[in-house]
Amino acid sequence: MIGKLFLVPTPIGNLEDMTFRAIRILKEVDIILAEDTRTSAPMLKHFGIDKKAYSHHQHNEHQSTSEIIKFLKEGKNVALISDAGTPAISDPGYFLVREAIKNELEVECLPGATAFVPALVNSGLPSDSFVFEGFLPVKKGRQTRFRKLVEEDRTIVLYESPHRLLKTLEELGQYLGSNRQASVSRELTKLYEETVRGTLEEIKSYFENNILKGEFVICISGCEPKKAGKKNYD
Repeated sequence: MIGKLFLVPTPIGNLEDMTFRAIRILKEVDIILAEDTRTSAPMLKHFGIDKKAYSHHQHNEHQSTSEIIKFLKEGKNVALISDAGTPAISDPGYFLVREAIKNELEVECLPGATAFVPALVNSGLPSDSFVFEGFLPVKKGRQTRFRKLVEEDRTIVLYESPHRLLKTLEELGQYLGSNRQASVSRELTKLYEETVRGTLEEIKSYFENNILKGEFVICISGCEPKKAGKKNYD
């Protein structure tokens, strides 16, 4: 028997969003990997999961992955959790999943919490077709990414941190147009959850005068589809 790798979503704020299945899996597996054990410890304790978590984050994932693959081959079941939300969505997990698949090991991702889905649905922007960009590059490749988004006609979804929010809204306005419709959600599922809707300029103005706290999800409407010119076949 070989083990299985489980990717287990954890609440992004409200602990009531944890699923029964996620709790069961975390209690049953042999090893729990966490992005930050200091963050995950209170959550695990809250749900009665009396098990030590081991660190697996972007700075050690290449080193630890080979050891994890070894454990899986020995028949141990392993669960990966991130600080909040679904592992591998703008969090560590992709590299481990890829290596597990290369080694023909079984991988199972449980459905559960993630920030961009409620933010997108709550934005009021089209959600039938969208592009998720995660965090934009901080330096290298940032302007290139903005230029690519200019022609994107699907709803665009981004993650951003508090100290870069205003800069990102300013740059989005410069590239996409300050009148582009958008929404910004913060503190999702928490006590002070907030979604601000309007143009990029209006939203930027709002956050220049209000609290910048929590993780932010930005949703921006896509560009208007270009109308094909009439062809004269006479």
